[in-house]
Amino acid sequence: MRTLFLLCLLNAAKAQDPAVLSEQAQLLAEQNRSVEAEKLWTNAIRESPKYFPALFNLGYFYVKQGRMSDAEPVLRKAAQVAGNNFNAYYLLGVACQSLGRSEDALRAWRSALRLQPENLRLMQVMSVEYSKGRYFSEAAELATRALSRKDDDPNLYFLVIKAYQDAGDDVAARAIAKRAVEKFPNSARANFEYAFHLQKEGKLAEAIAYLETAMKAAPSYEEPYFFYGNLLVDQDRSAEAIPFLKKAIENRTDYVPARVVLARALMNLQRWEEAIAELKQTMQLDPKHPEPHLLLSQIYFRLGDEPSAKAEKQISFRLRRENPAILEALQARPFPAN
Repeated sequence: MRTLFLLCLLNAAKAQDPAVLSEQAQLLAEQNRSVEAEKLWTNAIRESPKYFPALFNLGYFYVKQGRMSDAEPVLRKAAQVAGNNFNAYYLLGVACQSLGRSEDALRAWRSALRLQPENLRLMQVMSVEYSKGRYFSEAAELATRALSRKDDDPNLYFLVIKAYQDAGDDVAARAIAKRAVEKFPNSARANFEYAFHLQKEGKLAEAIAYLETAMKAAPSYEEPYFFYGNLLVDQDRSAEAIPFLKKAIENRTDYVPARVVLARALMNLQRWEEAIAELKQTMQLDPKHPEPHLLLSQIYFRLGDEPSAKAEKQISFRLRRENPAILEALQARPFPAN
């Protein structure tokens, strides 16, 4: 009788052991018994608030279910408890990013990267997130660091080029673009990127040669066609530009910048009805963009319809006030210390 009593006490003690509870929860989760698993992990944490396996597994469980608001505080506690667990910091960053808290995500990923300083995938994710937040210098530094670890990945070159462009360092961006096209001469993207920078330096003939190579290498890639067409419009060669701009739009039907430039080319040729149709389609694709309304205002004015011209111009001004980022270059900012 006494032995049975002691066994009951031992089983009851085990039932409250956080390790036992966490292991049982893991088994239940694998059986898709989510409600029971969550309860056991919660009980384990209640019994031992600093028990890392329960904290991490519950946080991971929430992430897999898309319950990021629940996951974030649990994973933050797990990261604090462990201090040196890459996965805890990484998942904490994922949860924060999903909640729209980019700076918190980057701080968590910085901690993760300190633990795995050669993690290329994380470097790429962080560089993109830095760019989204306009932390362009940090994005460029991290993208360059990733490229130095793996210089045979063309996507890393393109990541670095964009980061330097965003940071306003055209010299560095051009140098990487040159390296990329030398290493990947048959890459349409590499040829386009280098052509872009050659054109900015005024080396138009060289730029066009690289654009032509890009178009031959990947006829379905819209950027070289748009860029070439835009160059031709700027040179008052609108008739020549139209086939290239239409090809860019054929490759990507929602390509608003190409549609705007195509409308400008049609306007230059006084093909008013075609230009109006193009602008109206562009407005449907991007109702917040002010430029199609401004161009339409100019067409109506030239056609003698001043009331319609005035109305479209007012819409353009309103949209410009409401959406200033559409036409303005984004300014870099430093990553906040806290």
